[in-house]
Amino acid sequence: MTSQPDAALVDILRIPEPFISPTQRIIRRIIYAAGALFAAVIIVYLDRHGYRDIESSPEASDPLSFLDCVYYATVSLSTTGYGDITPVTESARLINVLVITPLRVAFLIVLIGTTVETLTSQSRQALKIQRWRSRVRNHTVVIGYGTKGRTAVAAMVGDEVAPADIVVVDENSTALERAKSAGLVTVHGDATKAEVLRLASAQHAKSIIVATDNDASAVLVTLTARELAPNAKIIAAAREAENQHLLRQSGADSTVVSSETAGRLLGIATQTPSVVEMMEDLLTPDAGFAIAEREVTPKEVGGSPRHLHDIVLGVVRNGGLVRVDAPEVDALETGDRLLYIRSADGER
Repeated sequence: MTSQPDAALVDILRIPEPFISPTQRIIRRIIYAAGALFAAVIIVYLDRHGYRDIESSPEASDPLSFLDCVYYATVSLSTTGYGDITPVTESARLINVLVITPLRVAFLIVLIGTTVETLTSQSRQALKIQRWRSRVRNHTVVIGYGTKGRTAVAAMVGDEVAPADIVVVDENSTALERAKSAGLVTVHGDATKAEVLRLASAQHAKSIIVATDNDASAVLVTLTARELAPNAKIIAAAREAENQHLLRQSGADSTVVSSETAGRLLGIATQTPSVVEMMEDLLTPDAGFAIAEREVTPKEVGGSPRHLHDIVLGVVRNGGLVRVDAPEVDALETGDRLLYIRSADGER
């Protein structure tokens, strides 16, 4: 599939375009037509000594007037022709320029505009696909745009990840339309197939989120993604806890058990609903409090993470997360990263 020409991928790989209303498209076409007409008028006027009006006598050598040049350019660009029936008075020629020509332009727009736009839009889309595939690097691939996938994308966008850096892979056309309307690049296909993931440039991705509807598909997608992208960070969601180890064995760096997490929050809410409210606040990156990660500053090296101004939850050392109360991280080292609670409203 990746070896096919880019024009054959127009219905599979969709790159969002900014919305332009039909009125703006028509106005833009009229401006282009007026610009072409003006350029033709200038060209004819500069070379007006080389033109003769058939109504003039053979002995006359007067150059064309500016109105004559406008008329000549008008009938030439509109493919109307000249020589059979020719307006001879200035009023008739002025009416031809101001009334007849706009009607011809509108006629051409109605008859030809849609067909030409369809052909050119496909060509533009194929060119955009070619440029995108050659340039996309270090992006995020989200496999599955259901409830989990949409929420994951919303969290990333809330953390100021550009929508253009997110690629959604799904077989559901309705879900892909929602992703496209959100400004995301979409790929229509089965993510268990390596060719589909290659279209999403998974081999160049920084991270891959597996948010499929069932665990069997998640395991197979994770295996395929890990084979294509050995260095990418893969985060996979599992519905059942007993399948979590299968996802890790398939190559997932992190796993999230959706059913147990939701059930645990439901149980907590029966006794301490404020805890659930705080958890929701922490998981919402664009408002209230949020969990973030940052590097240790040189001034903080050697100190305890529990004595910092930020509320530190853990320390990431050598790629592993250590709780803040563990004795091995009582003294921070160069290269450590802090997992802390930040104020989203304050930082923005």
